[in-house]
Amino acid sequence: MQMQDITKNNFDFLRVLLAFIVFVGHLGALSASQELKIFEHSPVEIAVFGFFVVSGFLIARSYDRSSSLKSYLKKRIKRIVPAYLLVVFLCAILLSLVSTYSFADYFSNTQVYKYLFWNSLFLNFKAPWLPGVFGNQAVNGALWTLKIEMCYYFSVPLLFLLFGKNNKYRNISLIIIYFLSLIYFNYFESLGKISLAKQLPGTMSFFIPGMLIYFNFDKFIKHKNLLFIIAVLTVWIDLITGITLFSPMMIGIITLYIAYSFKFLNNFGKYGDFTYGIYIFHFPIIRTFTTLGLFKDYNPYLMAFACMLVVIAVGISSWHFYEKKFL
Repeated sequence: MQMQDITKNNFDFLRVLLAFIVFVGHLGALSASQELKIFEHSPVEIAVFGFFVVSGFLIARSYDRSSSLKSYLKKRIKRIVPAYLLVVFLCAILLSLVSTYSFADYFSNTQVYKYLFWNSLFLNFKAPWLPGVFGNQAVNGALWTLKIEMCYYFSVPLLFLLFGKNNKYRNISLIIIYFLSLIYFNYFESLGKISLAKQLPGTMSFFIPGMLIYFNFDKFIKHKNLLFIIAVLTVWIDLITGITLFSPMMIGIITLYIAYSFKFLNNFGKYGDFTYGIYIFHFPIIRTFTTLGLFKDYNPYLMAFACMLVVIAVGISSWHFYEKKFL
């Protein structure tokens, strides 16, 4: 049986789908519109976990194919850092327009510079708000995942060093890390410290399945239909028991099953990779629409559609005029 080419996939479609799920969920939560409340049911958390699975697979592949550690880190950092810094600095400057502070008061407020400093270091939680902007609430709540992504970039070379392709205990070692990650996740979740549970040790449980499938790609493709059925049937067990044990692995299987099925979606990314731009810009754009009262004063469904078009346009522009130049 001829195995599927690892490069023939629909990751571009999958990432846009995941970003859209996140956008819709945040639209419901941030729009302050009763009509749009229904969108809050969008499975944002599962979509974010799906991104972590995709990262596990693609970052492992990126490192495996890089000629050196330096070349790998250069590629990864060029992909994530320039657009990230762009959104941080643009928000700090442009959101002065919707601040309740005057320009003079806004730009003389130390919080603006704290925001720039901590967010530039990927430590958004240290200074998530800007003075007089969005009622001093988080400017860009979607950025918390980016520090985790950066940690993934640095942890993959270490994981390869310890459990690389030639290590016969590789699979079992990664499974042990998977369960250690879940112990951390469940422990902090049981204490009600959800945001701590979702930091790096806890989210490794979604990253590891992506790596495991990359290392065992041929076996995965050979049995993907059976694995998919098992995953769909067992992904609910954690929900019923209230303990997270199997669902990260099952979400991993389901996510990568979608990536390597539906061949007609293989060329989805031929016009560019807009996902990252959509993901990092959508949150402040929705909040700006809310602050300007657009969802309240006009038809909320029409404004939701307009907001989506703005987010897509910004994502496309970010790719073509900015991100692409660094790659």
